[in-house]
Amino acid sequence: MALVTSARKVKQQNENSPVHRKVPPNSTGRNIQSSSKEKHVTTEAKREEESHSSSEDEDSFSEDDFEGVVQADFAFFDPKPDDFHGVKVLMQTYLDNKVWDLSGLVDLILQQTTVGTVIKIEEDEDNGVYGFVTALNLQRYKDCKCMMELKEFLLTMCQDKEIKDNLRSYFGEQAVDVGLLISQRVVNLPPQLLPPLYDGLFDEISWATEDEPTKELRKSFCFKYYLLVSKIYKHKNGDQKKKGSSSSEEAIIYLKPEDEIFHNLSAWSFCFPLRTQQVTTNELKDYRSMGLMKHNKYAVRRSELLGSYNI
Repeated sequence: MALVTSARKVKQQNENSPVHRKVPPNSTGRNIQSSSKEKHVTTEAKREEESHSSSEDEDSFSEDDFEGVVQADFAFFDPKPDDFHGVKVLMQTYLDNKVWDLSGLVDLILQQTTVGTVIKIEEDEDNGVYGFVTALNLQRYKDCKCMMELKEFLLTMCQDKEIKDNLRSYFGEQAVDVGLLISQRVVNLPPQLLPPLYDGLFDEISWATEDEPTKELRKSFCFKYYLLVSKIYKHKNGDQKKKGSSSSEEAIIYLKPEDEIFHNLSAWSFCFPLRTQQVTTNELKDYRSMGLMKHNKYAVRRSELLGSYNI
């Protein structure tokens, strides 16, 4: 069963730089201890045991002969410079095949340690990044090359005049109230991690509005709106299916379960075609890869988003 609620770590005041972290419970309900710079959550991925013929020669064993439990202890950590390569790989097709300052955006993500989380396997020597989530204020980073190129790309992709006008407003005079919510991860990450991951993000945003050292920084986390960019598979006859169809095929297939929730709660959204990651499997032959831009109000963040999980 999904972790829908999580224990909240008591906020601790640090004389120099306050860092507050929510510690979610593990599957048994016990809190996992963490330092002020780490956020931990544990999950198990289990394989059903199968019967195989026994053999005394170890060299004869293959992957299919393995029996037992495969366990991975995932942990939540603050971003740090060592995570650059892992985060960049996960962001590689964030703006389709556009050549842009992706490294600059990754730097912004890793520099913002008070709000943002990376997912790793605990005590993994390779230090691999399996996912991350963050929210960046559009006004705070408006002069960064990567943010200017991202805005240009989205405005170019938007074909609806009314939505484009709204988008320009959020990139312009309302940018101080807008957070770009970015969440990327490997496809087969255990879904049990998602509710505490987002719950922790919104906790950190709330704490940052109180604990950042300057008024300007505190205000930069007072989000009224979120903008999200994600990828979906849209049926080639998706518009007709939306109006009602007897076909069992879905009009949209969401790659991440929370994308459907955000989409349903969005005030407005638009799709745009992608050139990368084209569908090749037989099951998805009638679908095309699309980008999805969504606008969500901050007020729906916790009760509606986390309450909608069914994973």
